[in-house]
Amino acid sequence: MHREFNVAEKGVGSYWPLALLRWVMVLIFVSFGIQKFTPQSANGIAQFISNSPFVFWLQIFGLRGEAYLLGCIELFTALLLALGAFVPILSALGALIGVGTFLITWSFFFTTPGVVVWSISTDPIAWNLAGEFLYKDIVLLSVCLVLFIASLPASFVRLRDKGKAI
Repeated sequence: MHREFNVAEKGVGSYWPLALLRWVMVLIFVSFGIQKFTPQSANGIAQFISNSPFVFWLQIFGLRGEAYLLGCIELFTALLLALGAFVPILSALGALIGVGTFLITWSFFFTTPGVVVWSISTDPIAWNLAGEFLYKDIVLLSVCLVLFIASLPASFVRLRDKGKAI
């Protein structure tokens, strides 16, 4: 089964540039993970966590503990994605964790009070700096989703034509 999974670095044609996305995501997860070990980051994510219906429970670890746990998860995700260049199933697992990560962080856009002000005015979606910070997660979610789908065996994904990415 492990051989059926795919690695972009071993692909051809339009498939191999996905390797660039992998290594960019590794860099992003390493950067985000390291930042979680700073007091500024721990303080910065507290408002998002406390208002989230998905990760509010992380507060049991305290302000620094929740940041440390998230930092470890992000560094582990980076490791899985990096190893995924050589062990295909790890590519799929790392990308799937990335999808989950960015689904949760994108939800903060809607669950954190004051991030977005919805109105019927000339500016229907007005967000503050936190909203701008979170908006990038749509792209990162999409990259992880593409990496996940590209890592799956062709038998799981019908978007491939005879083993080549479309």
